[in-house]
Amino acid sequence: MNKIVKTRVMPLLLGLLILFTAAQDSGKETERIQKSTTVLQEFDKMKESIPSKLLQQSEGIVIVPRMINAGFVVGGKRGKGVAMVKLASGEWSNPVFVTITGGSIGFQAGVQGVDLVLLFKHKETLSKAKNGDFTIGGDLSAAAGPVGRSTSANTDYKLEAEVYSYSRSKGLFAGISLNGSNLAFDKTANASFYGEGVDTQSLFESAGHTSPDIETLRKTLSDMY
Repeated sequence: MNKIVKTRVMPLLLGLLILFTAAQDSGKETERIQKSTTVLQEFDKMKESIPSKLLQQSEGIVIVPRMINAGFVVGGKRGKGVAMVKLASGEWSNPVFVTITGGSIGFQAGVQGVDLVLLFKHKETLSKAKNGDFTIGGDLSAAAGPVGRSTSANTDYKLEAEVYSYSRSKGLFAGISLNGSNLAFDKTANASFYGEGVDTQSLFESAGHTSPDIETLRKTLSDMY
């Protein structure tokens, strides 16, 4: 009798475990979107924030909440975030999950993590990335972004760099070196959130995937400029 019960119950328990694990994984991606929204909201509260004109002119963005410093002053770093590009309609695309790893880090001692925002001059840098990844400072130029919401000095950017970076720690801007860092699409997270076989480029080409969290992220970004 016990053997029969085990034969029937074990597959059921295994199925429930798979469903629970899948729900957990999906929850992690949803949490990443929510934290990315929070990063933008916190940046927007700062007195010297990302210039609205620069946001308006940029065609792509990467948001990495709490990028972790793995060493003391100099060491490795790793973070997980989302990338979006601006569509011809002016809308922001579906968020694509990304990771950033490697490189040296040079902000002050004692800082354990930073919130990172990268602004891209051309959306094709993200949407048409070869092999799904590229090296910042190697494959493309990067520079620390100017600050100041809407002063006259910030109304006409030449956008000479392909990428402008902003990093924040404990409510203040923190200097950070991104040269040598690798930005890659998180295929596992994208498959978990959108489904197996999802194509990264198609996600960048549409704003078709909606949820309350994605809509809040899009609105928060648009409201900043």
